[in-house]
Amino acid sequence: MQAAVYHGQHDVRVQEWPDPPAPAALEVQLEVLRASICGTDVDEFTSGPHLIPLTAPHPASGHVGPLVLGHEMVGRVVAVGARVTEFAAGDVVVPGSGVSCGTCRWCRSGRTNLCATYYTVGLHVDGGLAERVNVPARISRSVGNCPPDVAIMAQPLAVALHAVRGAGAERGARIAVIGLGGIGSLAVAACTARGIDTVGVDVSPARLEAAARSGATVLVNASRQDAAAAIRQATGGDGADIVIETSGTPRGLATAMNAVSRGGHIRLVGLHRDPSPLDLTRLVLDEIRISTSKVHICDQDLPEALALLADHPDIATAAVDSVIGLADIVPGGLARMAAGTAAGKVVIKP
Repeated sequence: MQAAVYHGQHDVRVQEWPDPPAPAALEVQLEVLRASICGTDVDEFTSGPHLIPLTAPHPASGHVGPLVLGHEMVGRVVAVGARVTEFAAGDVVVPGSGVSCGTCRWCRSGRTNLCATYYTVGLHVDGGLAERVNVPARISRSVGNCPPDVAIMAQPLAVALHAVRGAGAERGARIAVIGLGGIGSLAVAACTARGIDTVGVDVSPARLEAAARSGATVLVNASRQDAAAAIRQATGGDGADIVIETSGTPRGLATAMNAVSRGGHIRLVGLHRDPSPLDLTRLVLDEIRISTSKVHICDQDLPEALALLADHPDIATAAVDSVIGLADIVPGGLARMAAGTAAGKVVIKP
């Protein structure tokens, strides 16, 4: 089969790759209908490997070496493992991205995203930027009435929902979202669906336009104005009650620190690779809370994402920049997203 295989920094090759084996007892094999590129994939492409185990086996998955990218996908079931009863050939499903054990203390408490042996499809084992992929049945959910072009946003929307829920976002809260890539734009959409107004911040006019389509009520171009000052102006001078930071940049974190209100909450979603000094004195004196958000909890966030998309398919429409073929993944996908010229998610049609 054809697959997009990660070999190292700036080295993703669309090449012939072995078909996945027959699914194990609790797995399903999917014919991939749609896949999409995540900011994490772009990060691995531009400056990695950070998460991909190229030179040493991953402690949970055991994989080592080049692998097929892709943890956001929709697929049609073509084969099921011997112990799978919830799906049959022909079903269309969305898998979650993370694989958890189900038995460790974090899994037993419902925090499967913190599993002691957690690993991610498309980062630690072969993923969905290919014609076929094997995934655990227990992290997969039926798309219901969502067509593939809508359901492809379910996994990244689940990530955004997890971030918004953990921030305690409620109607009436003053919320700023810094970084309006795929997850940031979907965080705006998640807030909009809850009736919550948002201030969207980015340096890309294209991403700002995408956030406007997702429902952002105030747009701030951080390349042209003081973003923190603009957020404070938009929130009556007090600052945002909640700042969701998805850019993963020191500048984004500095903006969050300067824009959050007294007693406010900063929710970190983007992965910060660079040292990011914090004004700990202000955090203490103003009782500012910082929390972090890691991917999603499959049982909670993925069904909610699918339900939200079923009711609001325009969320997917607003979030997608383009649909391309697998052969075009580097110039039309990874490179464009790395350059900041993609206005939203780039979807692959294998």
